[in-house]
Amino acid sequence: MTRILVVDDEPQILRALRINLRARGYEVDIAATGADALKAAASHPPDLVVLDLGLPDLDGVEVIGGLRGWTTVPIIVLSGRAGSDDKVTALDAGADDYVTKPFGVDELLARIRAVTRRLGPAGEAAGATAQVGRHTVDLAARTVTRDDGTEVRLTPTQWGVLEKLLRNPGKLISQRQLLHDVWGPEYQTETNYLRQYLAQLRRKLEDDPARPRHLITEPGMGYRYQP
Repeated sequence: MTRILVVDDEPQILRALRINLRARGYEVDIAATGADALKAAASHPPDLVVLDLGLPDLDGVEVIGGLRGWTTVPIIVLSGRAGSDDKVTALDAGADDYVTKPFGVDELLARIRAVTRRLGPAGEAAGATAQVGRHTVDLAARTVTRDDGTEVRLTPTQWGVLEKLLRNPGKLISQRQLLHDVWGPEYQTETNYLRQYLAQLRRKLEDDPARPRHLITEPGMGYRYQP
């Protein structure tokens, strides 16, 4: 059973999400503060976190940072902050998705399904490895290792984007196809997602993120992995 940790300081949201998620077969833990969220995640590691940014003790971005220090569990931000800067900050910190309050439960459930789909087994090329600059990507073990032996951590969504590109070397993958395969069919127009995640991957994997040699943008069309 998928365990979801819901973090929000509004009791009515905690209650509503706990009822709706449990009714759909999820196991649910709740926390009303950032400190309690980090303790709950450490004692009962969740499969997914739904996180409000406006917590009474810690900013949600700090909680993301605390989680990302030891886990790549998917994080969906649920926040009243609708500004693009807030979204970029949360995504750069390691969030996988961002839902703005007020929200519909059906929309949030769709986002949860889209994120959890990415956690399934790898496809037919499960034993493959690929080289991105000084980094070796093992698609079966889901690890990225620099040539000095240092491991690079990726979030599940970053993995989803990178794996799709690396399993199709040299092939142009359209924006719509990437969005469909990684996020789901309901996200095929959210091209801003791709820009954010490709920028994150380049910062982690390319020697010169501003002049990428391997994770290439084809303007107006899509992306390709150049070995």
